[in-house]
Amino acid sequence: MRVAARPRSFVRVSGPDAEKYLDRMVSNDVAALGEGEACEALLLTAKARVIAPLVVLRRGHEDFLLLTEPELGERVRNELLRFRFAAKAEIELEDHTAHVVFGGDGIATHDYGEPAAELLDAGLEPTVSPDELELLRIQAGTPAWGKEIDDRVMPAEAGLTERAVSFTKGCYPGQEPIARLHYRGHANRGLRVLRLDDPAAPDAEIVYEGKSVGRITSSVPSDEGAVALAYVRREVPADAELAVGQASATQLH
Repeated sequence: MRVAARPRSFVRVSGPDAEKYLDRMVSNDVAALGEGEACEALLLTAKARVIAPLVVLRRGHEDFLLLTEPELGERVRNELLRFRFAAKAEIELEDHTAHVVFGGDGIATHDYGEPAAELLDAGLEPTVSPDELELLRIQAGTPAWGKEIDDRVMPAEAGLTERAVSFTKGCYPGQEPIARLHYRGHANRGLRVLRLDDPAAPDAEIVYEGKSVGRITSSVPSDEGAVALAYVRREVPADAELAVGQASATQLH
């Protein structure tokens, strides 16, 4: 069994108003979750900038567990407390461990390009290194907090609206700009996977036909040089030959 450690922070939201409160605070339809089911969601500012990416697990009728990045647990808790007002919901940090198990059962994840799930408190021994997990993430085109996801990026640019946004649920912070872009326009750039000769530094400029068309966000060595994630302007053809510094780059997807 292939197992990787997955650092996480955890926030519990429970109580009679937990479902209603979360549903008006995050981007996905958590009210539709059955017990034991999970979905991806975003906690956003009013201008649709990402405060935190989340996985929302419904543990019970009035009990939800939010999985987020290790450095974001306190921020998620404080943000939810700030807007709770009269909602009857307890919001507290919890301690757990998380592992990614490839081909296993648990909280399904599509982050690594092959069937995998997150297991909590399983006491497993990792067999997949952090570097291997990062390579799988980049090859799958999955955005990560602090790399592809930051306050410069709209969710649509990172491909997050397809996986973490409901367009049929009620209002939540950031809904208006998310919906406006979805129904009336398009993102000017998108996340693409590149093949490079060597790893490139974050924010390295991508050039096409003498013009700057994007930037590198993550890159790691691979068997054929390096692979990278990058934001590239949507008008750049998929088969375009790109340049990163003195090196060439091709788009994989």
